Amino acid sequence: MALDDGPLLLYALSACFAAGIWLVFNRYQSVKNRAVPFNWPAPDGADPQWSSIIITNPNLEAHLSNPDLLPPVHIPNRRYITCYDPATSLYLGTFLADDAFVIGEKIGMAGRAQLSWKQSSFADRKRVVRSLLKWLVDNKEACARVACRDTGKTMIDAALGEILTSCSKMDWLISHGERYLRPERRSSTLMLKYKRSELHYEPLGVVAAVVSWNYPLHNAWSPILASIFAGNGVVVKCSEKVIWSTSWFIGAIRECLSVCGFDPDLVQLVCCWPEEADALTASPHIKHITFIGSEEVGRKVAIAATTHLTPVTLELGGKDPSVVLPGTDLQKWISTWMRGIFQNSGQNCIGLERLIVHSSQHDELLEMITERTKNLRLGSALHSTDGFIAPVDCGSMVSNDRFDELERTINEAVEDGAQLTVGGTRWKHAYLEGGAYFGATVIGDVHQGMEIAQKELFAPIALLMKYDELEDAIELANGTRYGLGASVFGPDQEECLKIAKRLECGMVSVNDFAVFYLNQDLPFGGLKASGYGRFAGPEGLRSLTNPKAIVVDRWPFLFQTSIPPPLDYPIRSLANSWEFVGGLIQLIHGDTMRTRLQGIVQLIKAGRR
Repeated sequence: MALDDGPLLLYALSACFAAGIWLVFNRYQSVKNRAVPFNWPAPDGADPQWSSIIITNPNLEAHLSNPDLLPPVHIPNRRYITCYDPATSLYLGTFLADDAFVIGEKIGMAGRAQLSWKQSSFADRKRVVRSLLKWLVDNKEACARVACRDTGKTMIDAALGEILTSCSKMDWLISHGERYLRPERRSSTLMLKYKRSELHYEPLGVVAAVVSWNYPLHNAWSPILASIFAGNGVVVKCSEKVIWSTSWFIGAIRECLSVCGFDPDLVQLVCCWPEEADALTASPHIKHITFIGSEEVGRKVAIAATTHLTPVTLELGGKDPSVVLPGTDLQKWISTWMRGIFQNSGQNCIGLERLIVHSSQHDELLEMITERTKNLRLGSALHSTDGFIAPVDCGSMVSNDRFDELERTINEAVEDGAQLTVGGTRWKHAYLEGGAYFGATVIGDVHQGMEIAQKELFAPIALLMKYDELEDAIELANGTRYGLGASVFGPDQEECLKIAKRLECGMVSVNDFAVFYLNQDLPFGGLKASGYGRFAGPEGLRSLTNPKAIVVDRWPFLFQTSIPPPLDYPIRSLANSWEFVGGLIQLIHGDTMRTRLQGIVQLIKAGRR
């Protein structure tokens, strides 16, 4: 070997050594950060072959008329909640309702667990989220079945509204969450150039989420994931209608925390009647509340939160319009509108509650939707007959509590001139007699003054309104108390965008339905009676933190703030001190060079006196 080859060999060996170190480090990081598998078996009720007691007149207090539904050992003078499948009226279980003392204990347990959790690294938090994501993908069918059993929805509705959205949330947190919570530098004025300004996003402590029943997996997981990623403990109060499923879904998160080496008490579930909820929403130990539900209950939560000035994010539903511009290809978008209207049997806060269509296309669209709606099949996604599950398009509603009100509202609209083409009443299933089914409904020629055009229906009802001029369409779209989401459809995207910008709401999809929620980098929320604040996106994640501003010296060894003699207490000369401050203001903020030079001169004169 020639002597000249020595350096080349050294370089080659050094490169191989460096590559080896990199591979070992990369392997270590991969093993350290990869998802941790864990087992959380599905409840028996998720099996389509499962059977149970059929409850006559199913309701949350069915155990009062049928004591056999109570647990074998139950506590006297304590309230219970009975859970059932609203599509089949099959009994799921009876749960002891938490009282104020138990709720306080759960807040305390979350608080104690949060003391160590807030010290966790972003790598630790990502690993927990990554483990949950893997578990959800691996167990998607079981999770969908659990959601179906407790709410009566279909498997497709569960896949779209529960699993796909939750996976999107976790993907976003893993990829972008740390970036939005890391300390960041902020700019300084000329006067503070010797300072460094930083913003730190610190955990709040224990936060709460009071969530609705329409998506028991996603509505619970979404605020939990954001809360723990921000370093908080969290207490979730789910709707009493879905305690059976929510207990299992939150149990999976607690199990994941445990196998990842963290205290599962970080996440707590409150199971209570509304009368006890103030123990959570008015607690001095709760530092933020996320509420998803009705306007009536949201107002009560907001009032309770004022006890300790607890910040609240309110998502209160809406009356989302879809503005269909003249010349739109109706055949092209009919499937999107059908999904937007009947997804989750209309029990969707961003469902399409109003189709606002040009008068020249109103009758054609009404006929198209009517024909499709007539063919929708209602039933249970988990009812098996001899091993066969009949295909269903729409599941049941979560209960029949609102059926009288829905029928009254529809009948009054028809009396006022609206055109009912199909449905309009509760629907009796041929063999699931206790199921809470409302017939898929289509109503055309609805006018702005009708009650049905103003109130949120939250039901499988397609409602068509006609307009003649675009200004009329915008007025109709903005003409309710709500302002959550909306959509605009038309052949010209730029024209659609112009309309979208004029809609009074928090989110708009152009030539699509609700895709703004699948992009978890966007904030979710509305205005007017749809609530205030945002969850999801950087705005939602940061709302679960205390943004702390910190200013430090950029060169502490060289230059630090000192009080000039003219400003030092006790003030020796008011005139001189004022001249000094005036010169400083001119120097920093003067609009011309001459003004700033005058400021310097004034500063020097005042400083010498």
